[in-house]
Amino acid sequence: MLAFAVTDGMLHFELTATYEIFTAPQLDYDVRICGTAPVRAGRFTLEPDLPLERLTEAGTVVVPALEDVDRPIDPRLIEAVQAAHARGARIVSLCTGAFVLAEAGLLDGLRATTHWGHSDELARRFPRVEVDPDVLYVDNGQVLTSAGKAAAIDLSLHVIRSDHGTATANTAARRLVVPPHRDGGQAQFVLAPVPSGEGHPLTELFGWVSARLGQVITVEDLARQANMSSRHLARLFKSVTGSTPLQWLHAQRIRRAQELLELTDDSVDQIAESSGMGTATTLRRHFHRTVGVPPDTYRRTFRPAAVPRHR
Repeated sequence: MLAFAVTDGMLHFELTATYEIFTAPQLDYDVRICGTAPVRAGRFTLEPDLPLERLTEAGTVVVPALEDVDRPIDPRLIEAVQAAHARGARIVSLCTGAFVLAEAGLLDGLRATTHWGHSDELARRFPRVEVDPDVLYVDNGQVLTSAGKAAAIDLSLHVIRSDHGTATANTAARRLVVPPHRDGGQAQFVLAPVPSGEGHPLTELFGWVSARLGQVITVEDLARQANMSSRHLARLFKSVTGSTPLQWLHAQRIRRAQELLELTDDSVDQIAESSGMGTATTLRRHFHRTVGVPPDTYRRTFRPAAVPRHR
């Protein structure tokens, strides 16, 4: 049995998407919903098939995403997941469902992920968990976690691939009209922060940098433009952006390269020059390291399909 563990306050997207995946005709999963009845999931109401206590009968338990990670988790859910894990069930969390697993102690000493927007909070609240915000999912064997939203589909296909082989997973992906495996991780979906606000001492500097990303810019140039010492600039950048001036500048160059890959037909060489990376080799190295995929792969994924002109 593959059981979804549900309580009030879960998000419906990950729950319904993965339910659709695992109930596909070509798969032999006996899919059940275990929970308190009735259960509110976003704007929808679910009628569980079985009570939460029946999770111990499942070979795989899926914990969907929580709508509010600051809301106390139903202790009945924690106990049921712990009991299923103790009996050897494979536990799979989707997005912020990782908070349930962490609260149950199932992620202690393990690498895990969740939606990038909540990864810092997961790490702060559960210091024994090694939180990796840059991946789409993590498979620890008995315990698996996925990143945000659509990454639940990636993890579901990974589970199918593990249970039924690549061919079956590919068939499931074709039915869903999604790639059977996505390269890279969450970093390719995260925008680099560009703080703003009238009157802020760095506001004009941000605009100045944005207009000159194709040029050579040093920390001394930034400090001179901001009319402050390099040391004071570093402290201010750390407090505002959480990074050093050079790290922030690097992030802006990568973001500019992402925009050009999405919106233009410029070659990688041209984009390297326009973003201040210098050469295509340098851009490819830093882009892959930061975003998780090469520039060409990123362009294929995010470039809007050309709209055919009517003749």
